[in-house]
Amino acid sequence: MTQPSAFARYLSLQGVVVLVTGGGSGIGAAIVEQFALQGARVAFLDVTDEASVKLVENLSARCLHAPVFLHCDLTDIAALKAAVSQVEAQLGPVRVLVNNAASDDRHRFAEVTPEYWDERMAVNLRHQFFTIQAVAPRMAAAGGGSVINMSSIAWMVPSTGLPAYVTAKAGIVGLTRTLARELGAANIRVNCVLPGAIMTERQRRLWMTPDYLAEIMQRQSLKRELMPEEVARLILFLAADDSAGITNQSYVIDGGWV
Repeated sequence: MTQPSAFARYLSLQGVVVLVTGGGSGIGAAIVEQFALQGARVAFLDVTDEASVKLVENLSARCLHAPVFLHCDLTDIAALKAAVSQVEAQLGPVRVLVNNAASDDRHRFAEVTPEYWDERMAVNLRHQFFTIQAVAPRMAAAGGGSVINMSSIAWMVPSTGLPAYVTAKAGIVGLTRTLARELGAANIRVNCVLPGAIMTERQRRLWMTPDYLAEIMQRQSLKRELMPEEVARLILFLAADDSAGITNQSYVIDGGWV
């Protein structure tokens, strides 16, 4: 990935405690890397141990503060709250939260059961609310902070073949708007990022067929592939003091698809 020295340096992020959910791979790993290279003290939660440990090892020699990885199943809200408490005890109040974790597994409309629906909401939506709820008290006491929720253009297109995921990603925009109002008096900013087709390893392995790649290039205004670090750099800006007056907003990064 490109070193952030080729791009903006944010002095306001140096030494700041950042928590990223789903930070072990894909866009999440790019977010962890970019914050760590800015000098932030980053903790991330994930269920994929091998990739997460490799990420920490890779960044430890390149960053002032090595990232902290905690294994956590975000569908277990008690475990999630315990992980947040552990991060706060080890690093201090979380001042930047990136709610990134999600799963875009495909599913047929006619075959979705109530149990599968509930599981998809737990994986893609519910934990975002409860992670914000967990970090907000100490974030507020520390003077405020920035929350960035990861949605998707999937609900704007709208995409087909994964209706529960699309519904959850639409719900994240509503969650962002209401919590920006709820938490604004505490100087906590809440914004949302909506990526399009981002070329993560998972996307390439599972979904990027030649036909789908051709569709992406036809629909995007920019006729090139979008990379995870491009999303991460937008998130850096929304976390930094440079965006101190911005809250309750949704930012699309999709190469001009929607």
